[in-house]
Amino acid sequence: MTQKKHILVLHYSQTGQLDRVLESVVAPLREDPAVEVDFLELQPAKPYPYPWPAIRFINTFPEAVHDVGCELALDTSGLKDSYDLVILGYQVWFLSPSIPVTAFLRSPLAEKLLKDTPVVTVIACRNMWLQAQEKVRAHLARLGARLVGNAALVDECGTVASFLSTPLWMLTGKRGPFPLGIPRAGVSDKDIAEARRFGAALSQRLNSDQPLDETVWQGLNAVTVRDKLIPSEKVASRSFYLWGKLFLACGGPDAPVRKLLAIVYLIFLVAMILTVVPLSALLKKLCAPLLRRRIARQRTHFAWPSGE
Repeated sequence: MTQKKHILVLHYSQTGQLDRVLESVVAPLREDPAVEVDFLELQPAKPYPYPWPAIRFINTFPEAVHDVGCELALDTSGLKDSYDLVILGYQVWFLSPSIPVTAFLRSPLAEKLLKDTPVVTVIACRNMWLQAQEKVRAHLARLGARLVGNAALVDECGTVASFLSTPLWMLTGKRGPFPLGIPRAGVSDKDIAEARRFGAALSQRLNSDQPLDETVWQGLNAVTVRDKLIPSEKVASRSFYLWGKLFLACGGPDAPVRKLLAIVYLIFLVAMILTVVPLSALLKKLCAPLLRRRIARQRTHFAWPSGE
């Protein structure tokens, strides 16, 4: 009798969208009699609000960017000592993994569960995930895990429209469409349904003699690297980091001075989005003929291990 394969799904989702994506990914595995799937929700002990109050939303970025975790309320009673595969699903908060996911990745439990274990990451976000995945890759390497796949599902409404639709979703709890022609936020239902292909590929690999390696999701259109966003992410990430140091120096998230600073930073952030981001995209486009090889290397790096 073939021994069952054991898979652990680690997840945290405020809006429920990421959980829908993971359910689609995991569906073929749950239908496979040779596979057993466990879930561990990375729930913070003190839940983050949803919808977000605007100032609280902005005031969360320093901890997210500087890898400051939170206390987690985890039910580990049903977990096994080890797993054949771990699926890590995460949202992107300010170009970083969400704080509950960071908290887990910094915990002794993460080292126990992930060391020497194949891991695939599943992202559901607006469209800027490259810097967040860099941080997750670094955590997984530190923990001794083997990253063998990454899938990134992004909002269907596009880069420009999502600058409005995604914040409205976070602040109102409604996905839209919104007035003035602002489209619906979030990953499309079609993309979520088609995420089954990732679970089907995992099931096939688990039931074969092939190893779980970096080829498992190659050729499945798991990620799309938008090279125009690479410099924008780097600029924004640097801004978040520097401003975040100032916020953290002013105390915890509830410190009154931080709430005032959040208002100032919100104005700065809007100004940067309207000026620096499009300018950097324009410069990237103008310099593209001179940077083809560098851009190709960047795309290959960020697309690893699944490839475009």
